[in-house]
Amino acid sequence: MAAPTTAPTPKLTPAFCFNQTALRDFLRISRSAVDDTISQNLNALLSPSTSGFDPTSTSRSLPRPTGRRTIPAPACDSFKQNVLFPSWQARSDILAYCGGVATSPDPDDPDHILREVEDTRARERVINERLDPYSGRYFPREVRTEALASLVRSELMVEGIVRSRTWGMVKERCADDEVDGEKALDKWRQDQKTSTTLGLLS
Repeated sequence: MAAPTTAPTPKLTPAFCFNQTALRDFLRISRSAVDDTISQNLNALLSPSTSGFDPTSTSRSLPRPTGRRTIPAPACDSFKQNVLFPSWQARSDILAYCGGVATSPDPDDPDHILREVEDTRARERVINERLDPYSGRYFPREVRTEALASLVRSELMVEGIVRSRTWGMVKERCADDEVDGEKALDKWRQDQKTSTTLGLLS
């Protein structure tokens, strides 16, 4: 099976995180390549029938299969190790990094001076709610770190839902005994660290 084409992992920089369109696009493309098409990806792991066509099969009624065909363990393991978990990990890395950016000081905020000007004007305004009931209202411009934090929180919720659905299908088709997808991902991370350490020692 050809591995699904996944989105190339972008370089992690604050500029990437603050470009919400680029951040959303990466997450969307990554999910669509692996998770949104999980059924097709799993079906592609099944080898075509090795037995030839039996002409007598058309003359007798065969019961319809009650469930989906189970995928052989080696094919499932290869898909999880080389496609699914790396895709999940790339998204986890980006959301963790951008979450850190959202909670860090932002000295390069291009709207900082504009917000200060707007705040000063708001303090100097004459408020007379009898003449204008809306004159006391002032909604300060949202700081870009706050907007990023809100986006990361939202995307983490989406990620949890997407992974839960994907893992449900993987468990069903691969007869996987691991109850939780996040635990399976943690095991994969540990295996990656171990193999990296062994590679450095050899």
